Parts: sequence; structure tokens; C-alpha cells
Amino acid sequence: QVQLVESGGGLVQPGGSLTLSCTAARSAFNINAVNWYRQIPGQERESVALIATSGATEYADSVTGRFTVLRDNAEKKAILQMNNLKPEDTAVYICQVLFGASWTVGRGIQVTVSS
Repeated sequence: QVQLVESGGGLVQPGGSLTLSCTAARSAFNINAVNWYRQIPGQERESVALIATSGATEYADSVTGRFTVLRDNAEKKAILQMNNLKPEDTAVYICQVLFGASWTVGRGIQVTVSS
């Protein structure tokens, strides 16, 4: 399994922005697809954004227009840009990345939106 370095989480005020990333070594296979999920305690895991092998993207209604999912194959980086964050976006965000034909799942990045 590919080792991922996760970064970008933290505490932000409502209306603020964060960029999450999951990065592999440059020797990893290209990123073909990315899913970003979030987990709120006591709730089911929610898929918030994905980019398919074709490049097509999909977003949960709750984040459409605010979140952007990207893949950077030069840096082997899966990215989730989050703007206009709301308190209800507080969660652990988990990346699931398809390197070549194998999926790798991150351990999770805490995002807290609070004033």
C-alpha cells in the first residue's frame, strides 16, 4: 500500500478556507481517481467529493460551490480545497486515492470550523 502524508487540517473560523492534501512519493503510480469522505462522530461516513479517472467530478449537495477536488500527478497529490467553511463542515476528512489500479486510504485529517 502506498504511504500517504496528509496535511492541511486544523481550526478555522466560519467563512474561512482550508486546503487538504494527501501526498505520496513521486515514484508512486499516477493518481487515477480520488474520493474524499468525511466522518462526523455518531453519523455515517459521507462522501463529499470525487474525481473519476475520466476527470469528471462530483460533489455532495452540501459542499457544491464551496469545495473543489483536484489531483496533481506531478506531485502525486490529492487535494481538497474548501472555501466558505461552515460549522457543520467540522469532521475528520479521509482521502481515498486510486494509484494505478490500487486504492489507498488515508488515516484522516481533522477539520474544525468554529468561532
